[in-house]
Amino acid sequence: MDSESKTYKFKICLVGEEGVGKTSLIHRFVSGAFDESYIRTLGAVVSKKTVSLGTLEGRPVQVDLMILDIMGKRTFLQLFKEAYFHGAKGILAVFDVTKKATLRDLTKWIDGVRESVGPIPVYSLGNKVDLVERRETEEAEASDVLRAYECPILYTSAKTGVNVEQAFQSLAKTVVETAKVD
Repeated sequence: MDSESKTYKFKICLVGEEGVGKTSLIHRFVSGAFDESYIRTLGAVVSKKTVSLGTLEGRPVQVDLMILDIMGKRTFLQLFKEAYFHGAKGILAVFDVTKKATLRDLTKWIDGVRESVGPIPVYSLGNKVDLVERRETEEAEASDVLRAYECPILYTSAKTGVNVEQAFQSLAKTVVETAKVD
């Protein structure tokens, strides 16, 4: 086998309730920046970024990610899920650690995507860990709610950047390893 690099291209979706930080996580990942202002996502917004995953089977591997930022309204999910999720290979399911309800409601988002595209890999992100004094959810609670999905849970902060790169990289690596995307 030669040492030419292998480049995969696939779509991943960020889902979760309004205001959990999906857009901020994408902005942090793609541009390395954080914006304090809240801008509601209307419909879906696509961002792109190429990540290097090191070497797999002796070849350098890169992934061109098409990242869909989905509006955080479940009515939107029900109306447009087929169109927006079609072809998705992975999900970053985001909840806000300062709002317990966003964790509880996350299962509806994961189920909604999987109804459209099947059992694709999911990573759950407990976002806004920098707001320690406002935290409403504990790690054990998140594990209980998300147990059925057998998904890794990472705790992130779009503001400080903690675990943001790791979340996207880990999902990309899992998709490449499990889906055998070509």
